[in-house]
Amino acid sequence: MPRIREPRRLFQRFARARRGATAVEFALVSFPFLLLLFGIVELAMVFIVSTTLEAATESASRQIRTGEFQTSAGNTKADFKLLVCTKMSWLQASCSTDLSLDVRTFATFNDLANYPQLNPATYNPLDPAANCWSPGEPTDIVLVRTHYQWKLYTPLLNNALQNMGAGSNKRMINSISAFRNEPFSSTLPVGSKCS
Repeated sequence: MPRIREPRRLFQRFARARRGATAVEFALVSFPFLLLLFGIVELAMVFIVSTTLEAATESASRQIRTGEFQTSAGNTKADFKLLVCTKMSWLQASCSTDLSLDVRTFATFNDLANYPQLNPATYNPLDPAANCWSPGEPTDIVLVRTHYQWKLYTPLLNNALQNMGAGSNKRMINSISAFRNEPFSSTLPVGSKCS
């Protein structure tokens, strides 16, 4: 009999004890709290990177729209990528490897709207064959797309935010700008048109 009562008394004494309750409660609550906190920070970082990429793309695209980029001596795809990366100052270190771009021209805005690669399901921005470099001539319609690979760090949130395949822990952040080039005077040859 005493052996049966002993565990029962031990359990009752444990249930009545109040010392260390705060530490146990904190241990139970801390993991979900920290996961939520880091998730909020991770999501904020994705939004900041997205805004930075959008601003850099718009600023660099303006130089194509006005003809400033096409009429300058350095008017290659690498030069445009460097221009976008320069505008992404705090991400400049990883920009050259994590940024890909696609610049192409269209005859009409209707052709642009019906372009099949505007659908993310049929377009792979990491495929070099799918990307183009054609900044266009005066009055051409130009589509500029930039894509930045952002590494996700928060565990369990990766599955909700990643969009580059299972296990990649990366999110592809995109920016698109479509416009008609201004009627600038061009004396230098421009890139070939892509279909």
